[in-house]
Amino acid sequence: MKIIEIKENKKHFLPLLLLADEQENMIDRYINRGTMYVLDDHGMKCECIVTDEGNGILEIKNIATEPEYQGKGYGKALIDFVAAKYKGTYSILQVGTGDSPLTVPFYEKCGFARSHSIKNFFIDHYDNPIYEGGIQLIDMIYLQKKL
Repeated sequence: MKIIEIKENKKHFLPLLLLADEQENMIDRYINRGTMYVLDDHGMKCECIVTDEGNGILEIKNIATEPEYQGKGYGKALIDFVAAKYKGTYSILQVGTGDSPLTVPFYEKCGFARSHSIKNFFIDHYDNPIYEGGIQLIDMIYLQKKL
């Protein structure tokens, strides 16, 4: 297993990015200002984009695992890599997600704790309603962990 930084042709990974963020114009907001990593284990399994949000905060803007490899530890491995790589450079690693029973417990298992939320984020910023686990996503929930 190896993790590679992607510096060019980031849009090549758009199909996987769209698994985590369903609207391409939202991905366009961070894809070029972020650092992209791909986890390769005999083929690409997982990717993420992280951005510097200022004040010592590094944010995971997008993390997605190919559906057939979900639940096999690839997402956690990529988060652990990012946390180790940026420890000492940033003080907090954060992620924003919908209040979903599918994603929030995953981040909590990775050591994140709820921090704050942005009301109506998914209603205000997305063209169509987004559902995950049968629940409409409305508020953006931020989770953080210390690095």
